Amino acid sequence: MAYVKWFEALGIGDVPSVGGKNASLGEMYRHLSTAGVLVPNGFAVTAEAYDAVLEANGALEKLHAQLDDLNPDDVTQLQARGKACREILYGCTLPPALEAEILEGYAALKREYGDDVSLAVRSSATAEDSPEASFAGQNDTYLNIASAEALLDAYKRCLASNFTDRSLHYKFDSGFDYFDVKLCVVVMKMVRSDVGASGVMFSIDTETGFRDVVYITGTYGLGENVVQGTIDPDGFYVHKPTFDRGHRAVLKRSLGKKELKMIFSEALSSGSIAVEYTKNVETPPAERTRFCIADEDVMVLADYAIKIERHYSQNVGHDKPMDMEWAKDGIDGRLYMVQARPETVESQKKGSILEIYHLTGEGELLATGRAVGTKIGSGKVHHIRDTSQLGEFKQGEVLLADTTTPDWEPVMKMASAIVTNRGGRTCHAAIVSRELGIPAIVGAEDATEKLADGREVTVSCAEGETGRVYDGILAYDVERTDLSHLPKTRTKIMMNLGNPDLAFSLAHLPVDGIGLARMEFIINESIKVHPMALVHPEKTDLATRVQIEALSAAYEGPEDFFVKRLSEGVATIASAVYPDPCVVRMSDFKTNEYATLAGGQFFEPLDEANPMIGFRGAARYSHPAYEEGFALECAAMKRVRNEMGFTNVILMIPFCRRVEEGRRVVETMAKHGLVRGENGLQIYVMCEIPNNVISIDGFSEVFDGFSIGSNDLTQLTLGVDRDSEIVAFDYEERDEGVLKMIEMAVEGAKRNGRHSGICGQAPSDYPEVAEFLVRLGIDSISLNPDSVLTTLPKIIDLEAAEQKAQTGE
Repeated sequence: MAYVKWFEALGIGDVPSVGGKNASLGEMYRHLSTAGVLVPNGFAVTAEAYDAVLEANGALEKLHAQLDDLNPDDVTQLQARGKACREILYGCTLPPALEAEILEGYAALKREYGDDVSLAVRSSATAEDSPEASFAGQNDTYLNIASAEALLDAYKRCLASNFTDRSLHYKFDSGFDYFDVKLCVVVMKMVRSDVGASGVMFSIDTETGFRDVVYITGTYGLGENVVQGTIDPDGFYVHKPTFDRGHRAVLKRSLGKKELKMIFSEALSSGSIAVEYTKNVETPPAERTRFCIADEDVMVLADYAIKIERHYSQNVGHDKPMDMEWAKDGIDGRLYMVQARPETVESQKKGSILEIYHLTGEGELLATGRAVGTKIGSGKVHHIRDTSQLGEFKQGEVLLADTTTPDWEPVMKMASAIVTNRGGRTCHAAIVSRELGIPAIVGAEDATEKLADGREVTVSCAEGETGRVYDGILAYDVERTDLSHLPKTRTKIMMNLGNPDLAFSLAHLPVDGIGLARMEFIINESIKVHPMALVHPEKTDLATRVQIEALSAAYEGPEDFFVKRLSEGVATIASAVYPDPCVVRMSDFKTNEYATLAGGQFFEPLDEANPMIGFRGAARYSHPAYEEGFALECAAMKRVRNEMGFTNVILMIPFCRRVEEGRRVVETMAKHGLVRGENGLQIYVMCEIPNNVISIDGFSEVFDGFSIGSNDLTQLTLGVDRDSEIVAFDYEERDEGVLKMIEMAVEGAKRNGRHSGICGQAPSDYPEVAEFLVRLGIDSISLNPDSVLTTLPKIIDLEAAEQKAQTGE
């Protein structure tokens, strides 16, 4: 009987005999190696081998005695019975024929890779990686196996891990018979990521289900720290549609702390048998401030992910997002795939019901971290410090821990929410909470110190990528909308959006694009420094220069930092609606707002009497005091369109007072590489000053379209400072004069064959204004995200009524 099967002989149909991990590695090795996807060679130790071990040692009857009356929800009993089962398996003697085949396989790998080859020995369950259950992290893995004795020992330890506490409970939860799931083992060449990098990647956004991206996480050293959630990894997104069009650029990135890295243990050079084959060391500070892989590596991994997803999707005849593990060999410098399995959470969601959670109550902010999912949960905090306390956890509590491991899964399903100090969005706590549909916040650093046992809290993952823990049980709403039967409207319904962190979660909204993407939010939240301070740090003080150096440490310099951060923020917003249009407004800070950015006080007048109508918008762009800063904005937008491939981005100029000023701005943009009409570039102008309406024929010669800013247009039509509480009662967007200005703007745009839209607050706040705009025949209405689903049905009904009246039905 053959107990060993090599990858070259395996495919995805071999799960019953070799387990999911082996079958997938064989599938990639056989079918994707020719497409450039690198997979280390190896072999499977089969289910037949597992059965042979049990039979030769009379183990089956002993296991039945432990498991036939097991109550998996009794944590104490589960721990005791699981331990007994593992001792039964580990105490087994391997049949001589099985031992010989394993060692011959080891010898063959030595012949292929050299005598000093080390091995990865990994569990591969026969129910693993099915569409219903991932089995991720349920069974054990042993790395850096460097002797025959250690290999046979690791094999038995893998067999024993079929009965870990978490694996037993997971089988029970997933409806598997304990004895139907057999433990096969992967034996493969160890990629030397101990001196390189490794991580996890998905061909889908794991939090929102947005399918147009590849999400890659990584760290220095072996990948177990990423999987186990013991470190905060680097993160990268790549946009699949623009990648397929030949563009090679990171969509967005986040620099992780990467506190530890796992490397080989030197003690194993003797070939002795041990449990610990690796060790963690502190990552040097210089490495923590750099990304663990270069952009070129990110592109190779994205290419792998797309090819793997496409291959598996073609096999089953429908889209199949994938969950993958990768490793970069620090010796040969190459990137390898070491696992691929179906993603089992977002890809399994059916139907077209959109759920959006809205926090309506207010409470003190206690802690923040990385949000997992988009839901909200609340309850009493229960701090679990180690597995001995798991039996104390109660249904509906908020699980608080430094980190979690698969052993914690029996109680995680009882939690209303999960908060951990450590981990990134692909760590164990994140993966399990997604499967369970429980909101979680990972990487919350000192949450275990800030959140007291028994304290009532609300855990919100509904506010973007940053998860927040609030004091008290706060009220929230869940907005559910069936998107399956919404008709298209004549008036384009677009969305206002400034926060890139919300882009993927809002990509499912039934909109025709982004009508207003504000740069200010990205500059404030992601860059934090005045653009001119990045161009001329020498004109600032020491504290500002230190801050600039820290922020830009992972980049080629301060200007590269600005260009990449801004371009990636804008591109992320544009990706949510690609290829529909995304109108991006160039920066529109006022002087008092610019001054609050780091270094801003060195470049802004601090005593401008009325910043609202002062040195803002178009006036700054060709002015000596800011043109170098505007050049950085232009460089970022040129990168978005030309390098990153988001030609759906339309640029818009705010607060342009005169036609001549508009011409100067367009000329300045051309000087910096943004030529109107080139590569399809359109440039709009905000219609927010009465002169924009009065001189609309002249502005139409300079710009391709108009977006009505009802906020400023109301302010300047009525002469009301919208920031003044004293005259706030006179600020009325529905005033007859304001509506007349809007009507003239729409008619003027039509007369000149230019696009007309509105991105101000009025249609979001007042349904009657939206109705007025539809009747005018405006081309697009851009709404705040929370207004889209309330306003859209009204516009559908209005257009249907108009159609009915026109046809006489």
